[in-house]
Amino acid sequence: MNALGRHILVEYYNCNNEILKDPKLIETYMKESAIKMGATIVESCFHHFNPYGVSGAVIISESHLTIHTWPEYGYAAVDLFTCGTIDPWVGFDYLEEKLLADISESTEIPRGLTQKIAKHGNFNANTIYHKPNI
Repeated sequence: MNALGRHILVEYYNCNNEILKDPKLIETYMKESAIKMGATIVESCFHHFNPYGVSGAVIISESHLTIHTWPEYGYAAVDLFTCGTIDPWVGFDYLEEKLLADISESTEIPRGLTQKIAKHGNFNANTIYHKPNI
C-alpha cells in the first residue's frame, strides 16, 4: 500500500511529571526528535498552561510533530506525521526514552493512499467527497 505520508498517534504513560511541565525541555525534545528522524524544521510553537501542561507543534518540511502533556497524570499525547522517506518511528523511540515513559501505545495511519488518489483523479476544491452509507 503506497501512501503519501505516515501518521503515528502515540499515548505515552507514566512519564516523568517534571519533564512534562517544562515547555522549554519539551520543545527541545520535540525538535531533537525531528532532527533524529532526518526532518527539516521550519518552525515551532509551544505553550505552557497554568498551572502546568504543555502543548506544542514542530512544523517540518515533511509535515509536523505535535504534543499535549498532562503532568498531573504523567501522560503525553503525541502525533508524528511525516512524508517522504522520514521514518516517524525514530522519533517515537527518541521521545519514549526522553519522556521516561513506562508504557506506550501507538497506531500508524497511512495518509493519502495513492491508489485512491489515482482512482479519483483531480479533485475540485469546492466539492465535498464522501462514500455514501449503503
